[in-house]
Amino acid sequence: MSRIRGGRLTLRGVHVTVGSARNRRPAPGERLVGFGVRWALLSLGVWVAAWAVGGIHLEGWESTLIVALILGLLNATIRPLLFWLSLPLTCLTFGFFVLVLNTAMLGLTAWIAGKFDRIHFAIDGFWDAFWGAIIISLVAWALGWLARPAGRSRQ
Repeated sequence: MSRIRGGRLTLRGVHVTVGSARNRRPAPGERLVGFGVRWALLSLGVWVAAWAVGGIHLEGWESTLIVALILGLLNATIRPLLFWLSLPLTCLTFGFFVLVLNTAMLGLTAWIAGKFDRIHFAIDGFWDAFWGAIIISLVAWALGWLARPAGRSRQ
């Protein structure tokens, strides 16, 4: 007797996975945990950039978390639109314009953070934002790669 339950096929006591686990939608709890992990990785990237680049000023862990939240929200909402609008320029520059786009997102984050008294985050200039954006991207990418379980792709 065979039956299919939850994406698994059982045939005479042998379990076979039907389809791929990557094709299923993550549960709300899994999505929340994934958001928390990405937020923590981005927070660590912001902290490393502030430590490594002299022109990025960041005070306190609260500011670090809030800045990472602002940057993550901007990257999730505004950056995709700007990416598609600047795609021809990105192609002409062989992808290097993406670095300018990341710099702009970090600069916009600093501008938004400057509107609140409780957030202590500032960037001195373009080159500080440029190097900070590169460091944040590299740290978040590397830690995200290390934190991802083997055999599991991004949901």
